[in-house]
Amino acid sequence: MSGIGFICKNTVGTLLKKDKPAGAQRITPFQAVTTALAGTMGVGNIAGVSTALVAGGPGAIFWMWVSAFFGMMTKYSEIFLAVKYRRHDSDGRVFGGPMYYMEYGAKKKWLACVFAFLCVVCAGTVGNLTQINSLSTAVYASFSIPLWVSGALTVLCAGAVIVGGIKRIGTTNEFIIPFISIAYICISLGFLVVNRAYIIQAFSLIMQSAFSFRTAAGGITGYGIARAIKIGLSRGVFTNEAGLGSAPIAHAGADCKSASHQAVWGIFEVFLDTILVCTLTALVLLTAAGGGLWRSGADGAPLTALAFESVYHGFGGKFISVSIIFFALAAILGWYYYGETALNYLFKGSRAALYAYRLFFFCFVFLGAVGEMSLIWNMTDIFIALMAIPNITALVLLRREIKLPTVNPHAR
Repeated sequence: MSGIGFICKNTVGTLLKKDKPAGAQRITPFQAVTTALAGTMGVGNIAGVSTALVAGGPGAIFWMWVSAFFGMMTKYSEIFLAVKYRRHDSDGRVFGGPMYYMEYGAKKKWLACVFAFLCVVCAGTVGNLTQINSLSTAVYASFSIPLWVSGALTVLCAGAVIVGGIKRIGTTNEFIIPFISIAYICISLGFLVVNRAYIIQAFSLIMQSAFSFRTAAGGITGYGIARAIKIGLSRGVFTNEAGLGSAPIAHAGADCKSASHQAVWGIFEVFLDTILVCTLTALVLLTAAGGGLWRSGADGAPLTALAFESVYHGFGGKFISVSIIFFALAAILGWYYYGETALNYLFKGSRAALYAYRLFFFCFVFLGAVGEMSLIWNMTDIFIALMAIPNITALVLLRREIKLPTVNPHAR
């Protein structure tokens, strides 16, 4: 616990330190953070929280907080190792991620190949299907645009950015994520000011449901707690990606001064994503319409849109839809980069493999737009578990190499 306190004590100082400018083939530490946040902020916070609430009851929100607490430590560790064991190619490009610390740190080449394969597959599922499905359903609900049209337009927009490589992806996400995140936080706070009378009731419901044997539907069985824990932990991992091994791939490309300094950004990501933004969304859902809207039968992004519409009439639903458009696009870009990096590890830069991967990736973007929501979220839970297993295994094997950040109090 003393190590956790030390990290927390030095987090702010480390985040405020300036790193040298990024090189031609690297991204800045902040661009790495926004690329990593792109896969977590927005769709996970907007759609993921509502699906967790509907499927697991209010108690699932508490278990999302639990996953975030441990996720801060996990994400720090995996980013630290990703930066420490990253590699450079002949063109000066930087590659890193779990597959590199599995091979060069843990000396488990086979484990690295397993992870890289799963990462390529997950890029078309976890990082693709949930994002575009939330986007298409939200846009259809607010603007009546057909699902397939949303899928086709997203393919075109994402393709225009992807051809520019990691620098263009980083620059795009550096603009999108801060802008839309601040807007979403401000709108949510305004919503809670209007419904402030129900906030204490919402927190009470979360805590009571987290340890209650009563399910959301009212049945009195132990299944209620088990489902709340399962849904809460799985959605928590989905929203902050801690332990999944995806975010370290983005951080490994940062032009940072040390592995420990870059790793502190991981703590910030989990706190911002799950502790702050997910909690705001949960409170919005639990206070909307006197606290009963989450039982309306709606789910996913449409439920969140209905909640905001209850206060921001004629604006709330459209704001959620626009937010999801930007968040989902940023997430798709980030996950494309994760998959491409894993592909390069497996096939050593093969152009044929790259073109096949792009075709696979964009096909799933389109298919996700017209897919069925509950099936897609169930697939996401499965692939999250598959991808996390080899990464957590490597973190355990390399636990003694992880070092805490040091901040010189006399540095100017």
